[in-house]
Amino acid sequence: MKRRDFLGALPAATAGPYLGSLLGGGLAGLGLTLGGCSGEPTSGPVEIKWDRETCPRCRMVISDKRFAAQLRDPNRKVWKFDDIGCLVFWLAHQQFNEASTNTEYWVADYRSGSWLDARKAHYLHGKKSPMGYHYAALAEPEAGVVDYPEMKKRIIALGK
Repeated sequence: MKRRDFLGALPAATAGPYLGSLLGGGLAGLGLTLGGCSGEPTSGPVEIKWDRETCPRCRMVISDKRFAAQLRDPNRKVWKFDDIGCLVFWLAHQQFNEASTNTEYWVADYRSGSWLDARKAHYLHGKKSPMGYHYAALAEPEAGVVDYPEMKKRIIALGK
């Protein structure tokens, strides 16, 4: 027996004959899966652990609630960012984009902190953001705001 096969069989062997058969596939037959054990929803934004979670692009701690962003990828995994600019650049290097099926995308409202659909938010330039992209998301339009495609184009033009 190869080491890999032995290690794969080990959990079922230590569980005993009855529980071992359940672990070997019986749980799925009973409609029970381990995927739902995390307690996180499968859609919508999730809670960010402020000052503890880090941005996958810049590796900075996510701490400013006014600029945070989240994306749920087509595989339902949530990615959390400290600045919309980090998310825009990170997304540009993925095999999917904000228009891909099952992709959800949010940004924090600069004033209320509530989550907005990032594609429908209005972006005000000139606010000091964590990574220096300087865009704040707003739920309502006001003078000087741009839409998502324009904000994305400007951030990519910065090239950082």
